[in-house]
Amino acid sequence: MDVTQLPFNRLIGLEPAAADSGFLVGLPDGPQYTNHLGTVHAAALLAVAEAGSAALLLRHMGGATAGFVPVVRRLESKFRRPATGRVWARASVPPEEVARWSAELEARGRVSAAVPVEVVDAAGSVVLSAVVEWFIARRSLDAEPAAAPDDLLPQGSRQR
Repeated sequence: MDVTQLPFNRLIGLEPAAADSGFLVGLPDGPQYTNHLGTVHAAALLAVAEAGSAALLLRHMGGATAGFVPVVRRLESKFRRPATGRVWARASVPPEEVARWSAELEARGRVSAAVPVEVVDAAGSVVLSAVVEWFIARRSLDAEPAAAPDDLLPQGSRQR
């Protein structure tokens, strides 16, 4: 799967990064991505961060997620500075963490995976840093979206 081919990502013009670039996905320069200040809109930066985290999951866990449904549970971000021009997402996770995710998926049929992401602009500046938390669960037979079980929710947000 190529995350840039998902309908929303195609709509906004998300592009895959070159394999040797160190980036995962990017958004081209264009006036349609700007805000009232002439810089890249916050929603565009968040879309790049989310897609970058998905691309990282697919790159490192592609085969391991067959039969599972990943959904974003939370995205926490900090806007570092105004972005101009083309923007790119980069992310990395230690191999031990990816191995833990895979083992938990195998053992429990679900996992919560936090992916740290940076979005970088045309000047090479980090313009956004984020952590995208994915809930990955075994696909149910009735095709209903999987709800996050209480034991995977953060303290203070238990379902009632």
